[in-house]
Amino acid sequence: MGKARRKKAARTAARSTPAPRPSIVMRTRAFIMSVLPAIAIVLGTRQLLAEAFRIPSGSMEPTLLVGDWLFVNKLRFGPHIPFTDHSLPGYARPERGDVAVFISPPQDPSIRISPEEITPTLVKRVVGVAGDTLLMRHGLLTVNGAPAPSPNSFVLPDTVADEPQAIFTWQHQIEARGSRFGPPVPAPSLHEWGPLVVPPGTFFMMGDNRDNSVDSRYYGPVPRANFRGTPMFVYYSYDPERGSDYLRAVTAIRWRRIGDWIH
Repeated sequence: MGKARRKKAARTAARSTPAPRPSIVMRTRAFIMSVLPAIAIVLGTRQLLAEAFRIPSGSMEPTLLVGDWLFVNKLRFGPHIPFTDHSLPGYARPERGDVAVFISPPQDPSIRISPEEITPTLVKRVVGVAGDTLLMRHGLLTVNGAPAPSPNSFVLPDTVADEPQAIFTWQHQIEARGSRFGPPVPAPSLHEWGPLVVPPGTFFMMGDNRDNSVDSRYYGPVPRANFRGTPMFVYYSYDPERGSDYLRAVTAIRWRRIGDWIH
């Protein structure tokens, strides 16, 4: 009887003794292991498939407005491989007329959005591909002799648009001389420049709001390796000029723009 009582008491004590709690290190490790797959999926999707992009300026008006948020398709031109200058193969190549997201070539300090943004991520339209001859006369863009009118009717005064700018002098490097398009402009301005020939492996990018766009006229053609994707549609939009500073994202939503496909 005594031996049976001792065994019963031992079993009762074992049941009443609390199990040791996992250490902080073990709990932290378990938490990390549980969230790593989710982080990997999010980062992988963002890097390889699609990414959100916000429009910070009016350079693409009326196609894109300040306050638009876009989904960018990275598969079309091929996802960029992080920490390299290479991309995976895409299912299409940039074509004239495409709206594209790309890394800007190095920008002069005078045109940077901020001093630190030497090569910001931008969105513009492809107006010229390799081998195209581009020129502008009186504000009208011509591509291979065919007029390409601006989608935006806004025009700066001639006194501003026709003023030669030193930052455009780089264009002399790719000017077309002795062509059917006439002699190059000796002192390029915003509305008077070219003819220029787009170099191999590059694309000439311009904003739809051409009088309010810092684009290839300023920093040159964009290499193919700089392309990151093409915007698909507007998934959210609000007017940054309306309402309170802290409530615009809720009270100034542009409902009609949500879901608009970008062309």
